[in-house]
This record gives sequence, C-alpha cells and structure tokens, in this order.
Amino acid sequence: MTTLVDPGLATALARDGEFNADACMNCGVCSAICPMELEVQPRVLFRYVLLGMEEQVKAETEHVFSCLLCKMCEENCPWGVRIAANVRTLRHHINRTVHGL
Repeated sequence: MTTLVDPGLATALARDGEFNADACMNCGVCSAICPMELEVQPRVLFRYVLLGMEEQVKAETEHVFSCLLCKMCEENCPWGVRIAANVRTLRHHINRTVHGL
C-alpha cells in the first residue's frame, strides 16, 4: 500500500485554526481517560497530521466526529495539548476537503 504524504498538512491546519499537535508526546493519558474509548486515539490522529498522512486522517472521519469534545483528555494532558480545539480543526478540514462544506 502506498502512502502519500503532504508535509504542509500541519501548517495548513494551523492556518485553519488552533492546532498544537506538535506538543503531543504520545503519553496516552488522553486515550486512558476518554469516556468514548475510541479505537483511534487523538495522539494517533495528530501523528498522522504531523507526518502529512492526510488519507489516514480522512479514513478516521467517523472517529473524529465521534469525539464528544468533553475536554476530559485536554484537562488531564500533561503537555497542554488543546485536544478539543485540534479535533474541531480536523472536523473543519474534513468538512471542507471531503464534504465540500
């Protein structure tokens, strides 16, 4: 399977809104505390963005929109990652690039 990468994806998302995924240190606190117990954790989505793997981000659309934006993960993030804001930015990006909204 070929993976296309877009090195400007993180920069483009940062222009769309607040996006500080580069602060994520992959500790897993967000995943452990999530009431939704989502299959794909924020840290994985953020890593996809930082690596420019836009197709993988788009493939996780259901998970991006399943987030409750309750901020439990954000409140407990030891690195201060604005997870809810990042998810909102991902939603905006997906709506614009996938759904044309």
